[in-house]
Order: sequence, then C-alpha cells, then structure tokens
Amino acid sequence: MTRYLPARHYLWFAIAALVLASLSLWHAMAWHPDSGAGIVLGFLPAALLVLTASFLLVLACRPPIEIHEGYLAIGRRVIPWMDIRRLDRTGWMAPLVVRITLFDDSRHVLLYTGNLDSCNALLRHLRRSSRDALIDGVPYRQYWGEVLAPVIEAAQAMPPRYRILRPEDEAEVERLYQRLKTVGNLDQKNSSDEK
Repeated sequence: MTRYLPARHYLWFAIAALVLASLSLWHAMAWHPDSGAGIVLGFLPAALLVLTASFLLVLACRPPIEIHEGYLAIGRRVIPWMDIRRLDRTGWMAPLVVRITLFDDSRHVLLYTGNLDSCNALLRHLRRSSRDALIDGVPYRQYWGEVLAPVIEAAQAMPPRYRILRPEDEAEVERLYQRLKTVGNLDQKNSSDEK
C-alpha cells in the first residue's frame, strides 16, 4: 500500500492568508472613510483574503489517497482497479487533477494536493494499476508499449522466403511427392523387369 497525503504548505498558506485578512480587517476598521465606497474598498481585501484562506484550507484538508493492489481508496471511497475505464489528466500537475470514468459511465474527479514529485508518482501509480482503462484516450497496453514488442520480435524471427522454382516446377515436385507417398518409390520399372 502507498499512501499520499496532502502537502503541508497549503495549510501554512491558509494560515498566512487568515493573518493577512485579520490585519486587513483591523486596518479597515481603523480607517473611517466618509463614503460608502471607502468602506467597501476597506473591507474588500479582507473578504478576498478570507475567501483565499478558505479555499486553501479546503485543499489542505483533502482526504488521503491510498494505492492498494486491488483498489484505489480516496478517503472512504473505494474504487476497484477493474472498474476504472478511463483516466484523463488535465493540465494541472500540482495540485494534480485527474478525471476518472468508471464502468457505469459515472465520473469522479481526483484532486491531490501534494508537491510535484508526489503528484507525478501518484499519476504513475494510477496509470500502472488501471489495466483495463484508456489512459488519456490510449489503451493501456499501447500506452506502455506492450503491444508493439511481440509484433517486432515475430517479424524478426521470420526470414523472408524467396522463390527457387517456377510454379510449373513446384507442381511437378508436388506430383512426384504424392506418388512417392502412395507407391513407396519413384521408379517406373516393374518389379518383373528387375529379375
């Protein structure tokens, strides 16, 4: 089993955003603008920092992802490898976002908030373990190059066959061979002639 936990830096960024939001809120309350637009402009940075902090906290609190031999576990959700029909990677690598299509055409979005190395390792584990899936639209065996190897070996094992006889000569050889099989010898002499 391999376990992938969210990276800690999302939690630290969320705490930093909350601290900045509280400082911004304190500054907005200490500033007494006369107009309504001034009040909005004073509280706007604090509101944006609170939204950013909440988004980062959601990313920091993502459930761990476990890779087992028979299944993929995302928190409490268990997905058997044979149920995965398609893995599609998006442009996001850190955090990693992968769309998973299951056998019943239901879709699940896997979001992993780790560092770049662990995101690449998780993606490699997902691709290796999903043996029945299309990986970014390519069949598993073709994606990993397993289909091409036996074809190349078979082509190299069979040398080209060159024609030695003309078709008429081949027909004559075949006729003589069939006669040898039935009679036992190719001589046209009778056994009485030999005596």
